[in-house]
Amino acid sequence: LAAVALQPAVTAQQKTVWDGVYTEEQATRGQAAYDQECASCHQADFAGDGFAPGLAGPEFAAAWDGLPVSDLFERIRQSMPPSNPGSVTLAAKADIISYLLKGNRMPAGTTELPKEADGLKQIQYKATKP
Repeated sequence: LAAVALQPAVTAQQKTVWDGVYTEEQATRGQAAYDQECASCHQADFAGDGFAPGLAGPEFAAAWDGLPVSDLFERIRQSMPPSNPGSVTLAAKADIISYLLKGNRMPAGTTELPKEADGLKQIQYKATKP
């Protein structure tokens, strides 16, 4: 019994965006939603328009590096699009994030990105591949 008490607690290893946390199909749906809901401000190439920030590149990477993807999801959920944040479903917002991950050159996998914050808390945004 004492040996069990001395063993360190085993915790689940957190996934990162480099672990294939979205599917190609989801990113394709995300591109359609992004083109309709986001590109007018953030631009088709994710560069931003001066007012809306870029969604790819060093500034985006630095802003989100080390944070759970749920933080990005919550930002989008609460404030995008600015004129009516509730007009885009949570599933579509998760699809849009999958498209952003693809646009930032994170690999696709076989499981879709979750559409709820709890599942996204388990995925860390890492700007560079670990």
